Amino acid sequence: MAVARGVGRFLTRSLGAMLLAVLHGVSAEACDVTHKVMFAGLDWDSNAFHTAVARRILRDGMGCAVDVLPGATIPLHNGLARGDVHIMMEVWGSNTPPSWDAGVAAGRLVALGVNFPDAVQGWFVPKYLVRGDRAAAPDLVSVTDLPRHKALFRDPEEPGKGRFLNCIAGWQCEVTNTKKLHAYGLLEHFTNFRPGTGAALDAAILSAIKRGRPVLFYYWGPTWLLGQIGEAVVMLEEPPHDPDAWQALIQESDPRRVRRATAYPVVAVSIGAHKPFIDRAPTIRAFLQRYRTSAKVVSEALARMREKRASPDDAARHFLETRPDVWQDWVPPEIAQRVRASL
Repeated sequence: MAVARGVGRFLTRSLGAMLLAVLHGVSAEACDVTHKVMFAGLDWDSNAFHTAVARRILRDGMGCAVDVLPGATIPLHNGLARGDVHIMMEVWGSNTPPSWDAGVAAGRLVALGVNFPDAVQGWFVPKYLVRGDRAAAPDLVSVTDLPRHKALFRDPEEPGKGRFLNCIAGWQCEVTNTKKLHAYGLLEHFTNFRPGTGAALDAAILSAIKRGRPVLFYYWGPTWLLGQIGEAVVMLEEPPHDPDAWQALIQESDPRRVRRATAYPVVAVSIGAHKPFIDRAPTIRAFLQRYRTSAKVVSEALARMREKRASPDDAARHFLETRPDVWQDWVPPEIAQRVRASL
């Protein structure tokens, strides 16, 4: 009797699993691989969002088992090269460490295409400050115009200077901006204010904009902040990006010796993979090669994620529900249908 009950429970579970597979249009054999597909859990919001979107498509559209390994960039590059991790949704072209280049040269890593082509960095001011009938500084267009307008950005601790809100202390962008301040001759006109945390920088920017005050700040995208205020700010012009001048600026260790600066490069952010894995997963490879977003799309998703206090998976679900115009062409119709059914 006990054996019969055990067999009955086994058959019930098996039939239930088969029924679910039929309902979702996904069989256990639908995935390219039989093992779990491991994603790189890089520790920033945009990567978490993209990883959640890709995981849902692999899981619900292709029947793959999926998971995430959290970590920092270099350890996860090494894990990707070893095959402990299979997919990395963001590989930043301007900031790839030697670990990435070494993995590519060894045939262990491969870039599968561009996730978003327009990651930006720059110096911003509110749009109401420079445009419109009531603009206080309609001729503020470029960083070269800043000395004439330093009084607008008055630093409360040094009233004779304006305040420039730099990147977070200790980050590479903070070092780069400090070199730019020297190169543009702005340190006699502006204090180089370095917030200690990202939250402090965000709070200072949002507070000024909500009150309609002048503020000069560095920021980057895609981010939730630009998703929230992107239509309300303007990036100041800088000398056009010059790769040679940029490289010289980055390599110079003493900011006081920097004599020339240019605009930040617009960065294409790619998707990376463990090459031996992706070579035996043609459906996954084709999907990742077609995966394509933009800084605006991602910033808007991150802004909503923050506003709703949603998890990356909730943000991915909302994106898949509301932006089929973006993602449906990444996969064949039958896979797109399975993903829609899962929502």
